[in-house]
Amino acid sequence: MAVLVSGSVAVDHIMVFQGRFKDVILPDRVHALNVAFHVPELRRTFGGCAANIAYNLRLLGDDPLVLATVGGADFDEYAAWLDRCGIRRDWIRPLAGESTAGAYITTDLDDNQIIGFHPGAMDRAHELRVEDVAAPFELGIVSPNGRRAMVEHARALKARGVPTVIDPGQGLPILSREDLVEMIEGAFVYVVNDYEWSLTVERSGLPGDAIAARARTVIVTRGAEGSLLRRGDDVVEIPAVAAERVVDPTGAGDGYRAGLLHGLGRGLPLETAARIGSLVGALQVAHPGTQSLRFEPAEFRARYERAFGAPLG
Repeated sequence: MAVLVSGSVAVDHIMVFQGRFKDVILPDRVHALNVAFHVPELRRTFGGCAANIAYNLRLLGDDPLVLATVGGADFDEYAAWLDRCGIRRDWIRPLAGESTAGAYITTDLDDNQIIGFHPGAMDRAHELRVEDVAAPFELGIVSPNGRRAMVEHARALKARGVPTVIDPGQGLPILSREDLVEMIEGAFVYVVNDYEWSLTVERSGLPGDAIAARARTVIVTRGAEGSLLRRGDDVVEIPAVAAERVVDPTGAGDGYRAGLLHGLGRGLPLETAARIGSLVGALQVAHPGTQSLRFEPAEFRARYERAFGAPLG
């Protein structure tokens, strides 16, 4: 199954603070914050929401088409990695004079994260158009990207009648109220984590009921507490899958979205698709970085049956 995945392709710089932010950041001094975290280990890994989603889709046996912009002089190593993973680069455009986006992620022992993000070439992602993608695809996702790219890609996908998953994620703060409401309107699925859901309500100026009325389905992920699926007034709770170990939460959300897309693309019930997402997310947190997870289809199906007590239909 071909899925159009628009969003960021970035290099992640991942650091783990061997403490807790709450023990270092003083609530009564946040207006004059000046704090440093000692992080003895730095890992540089391939990431970016679009690339992470595509990586997990390949593991699941799908054919992702990545629509993204990258740096013109610093992408060769990443390009070779994507080739080894079997991820097509036909619609990943290197831009001369730009750098590939970079994320600088510090995680504490409670899995809280502080992230700095340099967009680089991503800010020109709107120069790519959905209409330029020559290959057929059955499903699309708009993940965090430049502001214009998110709005215009969502608009173009919905205008073509393509079921569109809207996942603004870390891009929420750069969207205006009008941008956000337009993206939600007519979305096949609007998916955010619980913090981003609160931000959606605040920035859109709409109550939860009104947001749910504009998108066909709203999904709110809640980490270890599972996820909530809302279709109109109907709310279904999807349990989380317990991770074998927690090594790095970075990329768990992208794993969830890949599993969701995999299930939706195969016409499986939404609840099943969300359960697939939960399992991919749980497997992801047991591995460092966002593109180091490995599994075979038969192994994944067995894990699904163990987790949910029913075969993956």
